[in-house]
Amino acid sequence: MLHVNLRVQKYRDALRMAGLRPVQIWVPDTRTPDFAQECRRQCRLVAQADMADQNMQTFMNEALADVDGWTA
Repeated sequence: MLHVNLRVQKYRDALRMAGLRPVQIWVPDTRTPDFAQECRRQCRLVAQADMADQNMQTFMNEALADVDGWTA
């Protein structure tokens, strides 16, 4: 176990040397019984809002067209 801890520490040190820092992020627990239902609810709300907002659809299409060449 000590070997693993040392390897993890070296990795974290390298990231810090690269100018990065660790952060803690709390995310929804996908194991809860109501997770899928809440996802569906939020997706429906987003879809309804998107259908009602033509300017947003135009913006998203333009943004999607602008990502060509972003990756190697």
